[in-house]
Amino acid sequence: MATDVVAQLADSLAKTQVTEGELSYKGQGRKFDNAQSVEEMVKEIQEFKGLQALRLEGNTYGVEAAQAIAKALETKSEFKYCYWSDMFTGRLRSEIPPALNSLGAALMTAGARLTLLDLSDNAFGPDGVKGIEKLLKSTACHTLQELRLNNCGMGIGGGKILAAALTECYKQSSAQGTPLGLKVFIAGRNRLENDGATALAQAFQLMGSLEEVHVPQNGINHPGVTALATAMQHNPQLRVLNLNDNTFTKKGAIAMAQALKHLRSVQVINFGDCLVRSEGAIAIAEAVTEGLPILKELNLSFGEITGEAALLVAQSVEGKATLEKLDLNGNCLGEECCDALREVMDGLNMGDLLGSLSDDEGEPDEDEEEDDYEEDDEDEDEDEEEDSSVNQVSSPPSVPQPPDAASFLCFPSPEKLLKLGTKRALLFEQQVDVADAGKTAEAFLKISSVYKEEDEEVKSAVLDSIDAILRKAFASPSFQGYNFVSSLLVMLGLLKSEDKVKPVRVVPGHLQALEYAVRQDYFPQEHIAVLEAFMSR
Repeated sequence: MATDVVAQLADSLAKTQVTEGELSYKGQGRKFDNAQSVEEMVKEIQEFKGLQALRLEGNTYGVEAAQAIAKALETKSEFKYCYWSDMFTGRLRSEIPPALNSLGAALMTAGARLTLLDLSDNAFGPDGVKGIEKLLKSTACHTLQELRLNNCGMGIGGGKILAAALTECYKQSSAQGTPLGLKVFIAGRNRLENDGATALAQAFQLMGSLEEVHVPQNGINHPGVTALATAMQHNPQLRVLNLNDNTFTKKGAIAMAQALKHLRSVQVINFGDCLVRSEGAIAIAEAVTEGLPILKELNLSFGEITGEAALLVAQSVEGKATLEKLDLNGNCLGEECCDALREVMDGLNMGDLLGSLSDDEGEPDEDEEEDDYEEDDEDEDEDEEEDSSVNQVSSPPSVPQPPDAASFLCFPSPEKLLKLGTKRALLFEQQVDVADAGKTAEAFLKISSVYKEEDEEVKSAVLDSIDAILRKAFASPSFQGYNFVSSLLVMLGLLKSEDKVKPVRVVPGHLQALEYAVRQDYFPQEHIAVLEAFMSR
């Protein structure tokens, strides 16, 4: 008897009010095909005074059933919360848009002001997004704070429709003096890819109010990641950033690291299974070192990060009093480096915050080739420009030309450097594009390659030239210093690159010039620690 009473109570709670203003039919596993099948539900909705939330998830609703429910909602002006995930299981995709249209139209008729809209796990595709397009553009969504569209199969097309609707909503609400202040956006497993992510990024940048962004498993590569990174810089209250299982590679990781430098409220970063790789991890470590004062969780698992970069990540969390977890599992550390990583965390009194390393892939073989996820076209364009420059220089002109910085950088020699005269520093400043950290690193190595300790004139010319380009580079607010350092390490053969860069032949001048540069006032202290970690191996 007692069991029956408990069962009846549970059933009653499942389908009636469980919090103030909420009516729930959650998880009953029922199939509602027509108006007759939802008669009891419709009556309860109509009779519920002050209805603010309706839970329909975990059942399946046909078009007629949705239309009947919608009719009952037309008078509910206090309505705020739509918990409508997983409500079309077994339905034809063509049934979903009209059902959603009916429900959305009812909320607009009622004059509702939504706070939360959850349509996750409905697999409705781009057409389903069209089913809520009018609702998202309406005044009913001017107050929307949470939008949950996880696992809906929106695709690129759906992402673009959604972005346009959110943009329109923001513009209309702003015109009325109450701009859309969306705080939580969830859209994992939607195959947004680069174009969908880029479209949404533009909307996010416009709103500037996001606190949580969850877009895992969307097939986003570095162009889309870079667009999202730019957008995140314009959302200063961002607390949670989850891009798990997308493909950053170096370019995306560096762009995201740059964005993190502008954010002070971030607590959770989930870049697990994102192939940030070693160079990207170094950039992220620098962002963590420089900021993120209330960071709680950093996930860089399964990112093809090697040992030295992982150690820098560990060192970057020093002093983060709020840290709860650092996840570096599934990377390419090797047994010795795993032990070193644990020692570093223990030394910081954070040993218990380091996640398991049980899935470590082991130290990569020296001859192992990394997969190339970057655009071949871009690399080819750069190669063509370099080849063109070399060909022009290697074809001797009919009339002797005075020495210039470009000629020296193509074929460096002490004689050419001295022939540039007293204005050589200015010539290099003009020739080297210091906005490009990689080209700056390449120029540094070419100039320092002719360094001669025993020849004071050459030595002075090299150091003056290096001073000129590095001082100008580090003085620029947009200069990516961590990218410069990682490019140097790659070119010196101390760090693997996904771009398959061939290391230069290291000569004493490289190291002597570098030793000189790090002692100058223009060279940032935080970069010195990174260089020391690699150079001391």
